[in-house]
Amino acid sequence: MNLPLLGAEDIEALGPTGAVDALEAALSGGLDPEICPARHHVTVPGGELLIMPATTQHVTGVKIAGVAPGNPARDLPRITGSYLLLDGPTLLPLALLDGAALTTLRTPAVSALAIRHLTGPVLRHLVLFGTGPQAYGHLAVVLAERHVERVTVIGRTPHRVAALVEHARQLGVNARAGEEHGAGEVATADLVLCCTTSATPLFDGTLVPDGATVVAVGSHTPDAREVDTALVARSAVIVESRVAALSEAGDLLIPMAERAFSAEDITGNLADLVTGRIPDAKAAPFERPRFFKSVGMGWEDLAVAAAVHRNSRPAPR
Repeated sequence: MNLPLLGAEDIEALGPTGAVDALEAALSGGLDPEICPARHHVTVPGGELLIMPATTQHVTGVKIAGVAPGNPARDLPRITGSYLLLDGPTLLPLALLDGAALTTLRTPAVSALAIRHLTGPVLRHLVLFGTGPQAYGHLAVVLAERHVERVTVIGRTPHRVAALVEHARQLGVNARAGEEHGAGEVATADLVLCCTTSATPLFDGTLVPDGATVVAVGSHTPDAREVDTALVARSAVIVESRVAALSEAGDLLIPMAERAFSAEDITGNLADLVTGRIPDAKAAPFERPRFFKSVGMGWEDLAVAAAVHRNSRPAPR
């Protein structure tokens, strides 16, 4: 059997909107993220292996992703891996995908799906924390979903900040660099994107305006977080699934340990948002910030991988 190898070009060909649509279709079709298989963590000498299975009636798949903290210093990607896509009924292999490229598309697409249902069509000020692949990916999907008037990029490395600012300008966006802790920036933001490897809060959550949306994707361990307790305690909190968030999301687990937040305070999950069980989200029903926390789930990889596979196949004559 000659197994098709779908690389970065095949995955990028699906495009941000195609990936977001695939995720939305999965949830609209009845997928329940609360009962999806859990991610498995395996410690290895180079860092950590993440094993992420998922299945539907039509397709099954598993991603094996490597998280190698030392790789950026070697000028290598921090996230590595592969994705094996299988036919659902027979479990015969359909394709092998570049796992790092899949993650680079899938993670921003999950954020963009939440943004699609939480914000209006125009964002006056986007504040973007981070300068790595996820920052670039998130900028691309947000620009595909919304009209953005200006972007402020915040990061620890000036030349990487400058590169992302220039990239945004080449995409036609009014962009500039901001100060590292972003105190003056988040106070005027419509949307704050946290795409970093920071284990501690990036900004003062009391400064985020009511009605603004904050998205955090950088951490997936109980002891790391990108936002502080103040933001979580005052926000309408949306998660991919309660089960995943309450086992992996330090952004929520640390405020819970401080008794400033509880599981009952979660407003809903992504399926609730997509199917309208959280009513009128785009009409700003929350007189407070909206906070979407993503840790990454196997069903998301499967939905996007299946869409990439469909998109790569020749159209029938």
